[in-house]
Amino acid sequence: MPEIENIKQFALLEEFETSDKLIKLGFGELQNINLNNDFYFLPFQLLSQGFERFMKAYICIGHYHKHQELPNFRYLKNLGHDLEKLLKEIIDNYYFDFDRPQFDIDNEFILTNSNLKELLFILSEFGKLARYHNFDLITDNTRIGINTRKLWEDFENKLLDKKDYEKLMNFDLNHEVYQKITNHIIIIFEKFVSALSRQFIFKCLGQKGLQLSATTVFDFGMLYDKDFGKKDYRSQTTRYKQTPKKEHKRTVIDELQRNINPNYKSRKINKTEYDGDWPFYADEVIIECRENHWCIVTIDGLDFALNGSASGRYKLEFPHDAGRAILGKSVSEFIKMAFDLNKE
Repeated sequence: MPEIENIKQFALLEEFETSDKLIKLGFGELQNINLNNDFYFLPFQLLSQGFERFMKAYICIGHYHKHQELPNFRYLKNLGHDLEKLLKEIIDNYYFDFDRPQFDIDNEFILTNSNLKELLFILSEFGKLARYHNFDLITDNTRIGINTRKLWEDFENKLLDKKDYEKLMNFDLNHEVYQKITNHIIIIFEKFVSALSRQFIFKCLGQKGLQLSATTVFDFGMLYDKDFGKKDYRSQTTRYKQTPKKEHKRTVIDELQRNINPNYKSRKINKTEYDGDWPFYADEVIIECRENHWCIVTIDGLDFALNGSASGRYKLEFPHDAGRAILGKSVSEFIKMAFDLNKE
């Protein structure tokens, strides 16, 4: 098999690394979306670019593996910015059975998941025309793009139930609705990227494919059902890095108050004892309710706010915002348990 020129190998390496960074940043910016931040343009831009670059790099490797040469300019240009078209090209020509049960799971998801298809369509439209939607309106362009923000919101609304709408009205819990939506979407995208990444890991695209992609594909390619939706990608975003952290390390006085103040009720809870979906990364936490009003949770010797009242009074972060709780998993039951301590 003819060897790929060094300059082209370096270019492919860079594309895999660039796409990996764009995708992870896109996930992080999705996780940054909340009541105070509805700037969807940034994650749309990052993800549409990231997925396009990843699939085009994939196709280049697939073409080389199958035909012993890289594709020409016209071949890639004809695929355009259409993510669905790129994925179809991969499935039809460069997606191979690696003879593991996981392939059947990946293959079924890639071929049949309607949510993936809908989300890729929205991002494709954004990448093709819709990112200039406002300018098209301003300039009376006859070839106006679809309003992808509206399509995305319609998709999000389909994920909500009555309890979610109730949470949106609750100051302590409205952030969990955004986390639920984001987590659902990121799980879909993680499954998508991991399914394609495993093609490299299992050498379906040859040794050269693994060699050129190895620095990036393992992060997603090693994700399986138990791993999806567990990662906090926000730490890679500028917004998260620049936000002052408000961790409070407990002091001797804090411990004295907890132990002797009759208005401070607390309880230690272990993951093994909890009959529900454990939301924290740590296996043990202490919940506390102060003055029958302010609810906090102690994790690894640090205090975090469970409800908005505690956050406002003590200037504490919520455990989700601090990366101490799994995004998309509710702490509402722990707030209830903290208040219930006053009944004991």
